[in-house]
This record gives sequence, C-alpha cells and structure tokens, in this order.
Amino acid sequence: MKRKNSMIEIGYKLCSEEHGPQDLVQYAKRAEDAGFSFAMISDHFHPWTDRQGQSAFVWSVLGAIAEVTSTLGVGTGVTCPTIRIHPAIIAQAAATVASMMPGRFMLGLGSGENLNEHILGNHWPPADARLEMLEEAVDVIRLLWRGGQQSHYGKHYSLENARIYTLPDELPPILIAGGGSRSAELAGRIGDGLIGTAPKEKLLKQFHSSGGKGKPSFGEITVCWAKDELEAVRTARAFWPTAAITGELTQELPVPAHFEQAAEMLSEDDVAEAIVCGPDPQAHIEAIKKYADAGYDHVWIHQAGPDQNGFFKFYEQEVVPRLSRALAASSNGD
Repeated sequence: MKRKNSMIEIGYKLCSEEHGPQDLVQYAKRAEDAGFSFAMISDHFHPWTDRQGQSAFVWSVLGAIAEVTSTLGVGTGVTCPTIRIHPAIIAQAAATVASMMPGRFMLGLGSGENLNEHILGNHWPPADARLEMLEEAVDVIRLLWRGGQQSHYGKHYSLENARIYTLPDELPPILIAGGGSRSAELAGRIGDGLIGTAPKEKLLKQFHSSGGKGKPSFGEITVCWAKDELEAVRTARAFWPTAAITGELTQELPVPAHFEQAAEMLSEDDVAEAIVCGPDPQAHIEAIKKYADAGYDHVWIHQAGPDQNGFFKFYEQEVVPRLSRALAASSNGD
C-alpha cells in the first residue's frame, strides 16, 4: 500500500514464530490481494515463546511464496548470516529466491540473537564482535554475487573456490537491521537500506549521515486488532509479550522458556504500552505516523495473534482509507 502524498509504503509481517508454513504462504497471497506493497518474513530457529509454537525454515517458505505471488515485494526481516548459517549459504539462498521473484526480493540482515544462534554450540560473542562478523558476512555475500569462482580468507569466514551459478538478473538489495547508533552507522555505510523497530529520529539521522541518505528505511510496528480493546490486550499478552521486554535480554536469552519466565513479570498493561491494541483505527494510524514523522518511508505491520483475516479486513476497511487522509493532511501541514 503506497501513500503517494507522504511516500510511505505499508507492508505486512509474515510472522514465522506464530504461523505454520502453509499459513504464511496463504497470508502472503492475502497481503498481496489486500494491496500491501511488501511483506517481511522473520527468520528464527526458535520462536520467542512456546505459546507461539512455530518456526519454519524460511527459505523453503519463500520458495512457495514466490509461486503464489506476482507483485508483492518480500524481504527477510531479518536473517542472521554469521553463526548458525555461513554467509556463503545465505548468499546462495538469497540469489535463488531473487531468481524466483525477479525484482521483488530484499535480503534483510541482522546480528542475531542468542536464542537462535547458539544452537550448534558456538560461542555467543559480544555486540561489537557480532557487528564485525556481520560486516564481513556482507562482504562475503557481495563477493559471491559478483559471479565466477571466489575465495576469501578473513577473520571470521573462509571461502575456497566457491561459485554461485544461479544468480538473478537483478541482485536483491541488502537491508541492515539497526537498533542503536553502531548498527545504524553500519547500515548506512554498507547496506542498501535500514530496518528498525522503533520510530527513533536519531537513528535515522545516524543512518543518513553514515551514507544512508537516499536509501530506504523500513520500520516494524506490532499491533493486535480484535473486536474490543480488552480482548486485543489479552491476545497480545498471550502471543507477543516479548514486545514489552526492554534492554538487551532479547539478544542474550538462549531458550524460549527464559523468555516465558521474563514475560511472567509483565502485566497486560505493560504489553498494551508496547503494542497498539484494539479496534480504534486512529490508534493504528497514530503509530504509523510516528514512523513517518521520524523519517521512515516503509512501515510494515505485525498483527500479533491468530486472527489475521480480521486484521486484513480492519486495515482494508478502517485504517487504510483514513491513513491516506491523515498522512496527506500531515504533509500539507494541517
């Protein structure tokens, strides 16, 4: 859904932690039919909590999505190419998906979480080391995307006589997740765009000043639509309490049970402060406007909980028509 007056594009979150692979494919098609211009799919080995209950292999799901959609842009939001999966394999997987959906795929990359990356028994490094690894991983991916036989002997990764034969005519952009100044600087310097999860104007300024000016920025908003606000809050608390966990816990905790233990300390009110809950279109619009005001030009919406069809109808009928007018009024200074 593109808003021409404000140059905001609205996307949809394909939540791999909450929905099985067949449902994700169905929701991608539904998002395209509803007019969303893009979708971002999460890439986890584990869900955040056992209640969420899913975590399919994203690259298999993306192949199916490529076959049922024709206009929907699709990106990983986000993949970690540093520990659990070698960047050479990510380079091959992304090249294949980009070949299957020409001009529609975006490779979103991030430095990952212990939850998913420790599973092979590897050491979970500190944040500075993870960003260093991510930067070298991007170098490896871009090297392989040049075509031909390539070798690389770096601090963290090695390639020997590697060649990707199936390359798309148009290489996908690489978007870098940024939650702080260092990752935003990295996104501006080596990425083709930024992914963020909070409407922080300072983050966008860091991204732009580091080389990101003119590059797209993507922000994620978690909401929970339901027929009444109380029902929405309860659903959000049940399925996505991690939205209210602050600090570095989301990067450091190793198993879903630990996230569930942390979530036990959170009330429904805590979750409601972090997630837009209920059937009031204006509340959803105001959340999107915060990202637009911060400087984001793409925003994707994550509907927490099982009722995705209700969410689609609500956004088609109640949010999008009002959003167009609200953003137009805002851009005109009204």
